[in-house]
Amino acid sequence: MEDDQAASKTLHRTGTVWTASAHIITAVMGSGVLSLAWAVAQLGWILGPAAILLFSLLTNYTLHVACKRCRDPDTGQRSSTYMDAVRSTLGESRARLCGWVQYLNHFGLCIGYTIISATSMMAIKRSDCFHKSGSKNPCHMHNYPYMIAFGIAEIIFSQILDFHQLGWLFIVAAVMSVTYSTIVLGLGFAQVAENGKIMGSLTGISIVTVSPTQKVWKTFSALGDIAFAYSYSLVIIEIQDTIRSPSEFKTMKKASLISVTVATLFYMLCGCMGYAAFGDSTPGNLLTGFGLYNPSWLLDIANVATVILLVGAYQVYCQPLFAFIEKQAAERYPDWEFVTEEMEIPIPGFHPYNLNLFRLVWRTLFVITTTTISILLPYFNHVVGLFLAVGFWPLTIYFPVQMYIKRKKILKRSIKWFCLQVLSISCFIITIATAAGSIVGIFVDLKSY
Repeated sequence: MEDDQAASKTLHRTGTVWTASAHIITAVMGSGVLSLAWAVAQLGWILGPAAILLFSLLTNYTLHVACKRCRDPDTGQRSSTYMDAVRSTLGESRARLCGWVQYLNHFGLCIGYTIISATSMMAIKRSDCFHKSGSKNPCHMHNYPYMIAFGIAEIIFSQILDFHQLGWLFIVAAVMSVTYSTIVLGLGFAQVAENGKIMGSLTGISIVTVSPTQKVWKTFSALGDIAFAYSYSLVIIEIQDTIRSPSEFKTMKKASLISVTVATLFYMLCGCMGYAAFGDSTPGNLLTGFGLYNPSWLLDIANVATVILLVGAYQVYCQPLFAFIEKQAAERYPDWEFVTEEMEIPIPGFHPYNLNLFRLVWRTLFVITTTTISILLPYFNHVVGLFLAVGFWPLTIYFPVQMYIKRKKILKRSIKWFCLQVLSISCFIITIATAAGSIVGIFVDLKSY
């Protein structure tokens, strides 16, 4: 406990229910809501909403279990990262596996957020071009400059030291997520009213529109998109580590319930309303479905909100990876000044900025790498779906379940043990299926590209 108190003084943990909720909403309601209407369109009116609700309940339960394990029951020591929590319960080998999966997903999400932010920025520019030309100019353009612009912004924000200094950004991003979700929902209502009917069917996109094989792959990919929408398991312990002691678990439990409830409400409304508005023609990014027509100003606001949100969401997922690499470097090269030396840079009117050359170079190279890959693979739905499909089962299901079994000392072959294993195996099958669907989607995209 003394170590925990010392760490708290060093890190200045001041998080509350509301700051933790802002972190979670920024992580959960990233760009995932924009693809949910497409996912519901593949699954239909029965399976689509049911899948959203099921993943919501499943994620909330397993992450509740994971957060409860953030303190070692024997020493009382607090885990600062997901890897630490796994290490203290399941050992070093599984902690390393957890780290590889977790940080690969962080990397993939940063690529996905770069792609979708560029799409939103380009939509604003195209809308302006379209209206200035009086609908005569098709306004074709490349998304590369917008990805580069997003990358430059992330290089700047990435120099902020860690989670504990980014609370203001996450609060702004959380407000933006609610803003664009509300606009999308309103536009969906307006589109349904204009159509004069509710589009869609009970079983989703029909095999008249796509082949039976495509229907299967699109169904798997849709499940992956819904799993992606609840992907904040990657940073759940890191978010909890921002909360002041000693009631961090109770605070996190309340914050998780608030944020997941808000997210699920918007997911259900936006996903269903988008499908009701466009039916089988529902686009992968719902904002693009409303075209470049009026009210263009409202769509511009939604796209601006999306970009601001994704600036924050990018930081939610890259900061834990930054911290891990920098900690490893400091432990391996403790005498190398390039890695360890902090130089104070005075900033008039503000606290001095601590400049570390390794941090500056490594974080800048990371953002450049994600931006370059985004330019080479501009397929938001399937690329991000693949990364999240790979990470969903181990991070959201397997490790929390195994930690729960170990800490609670649940006997093998007991009814409770059997039920937990069935849950884990079922989600593993879903993960394999969604990964396969995403891979097929990427190959189809590559052909057209």
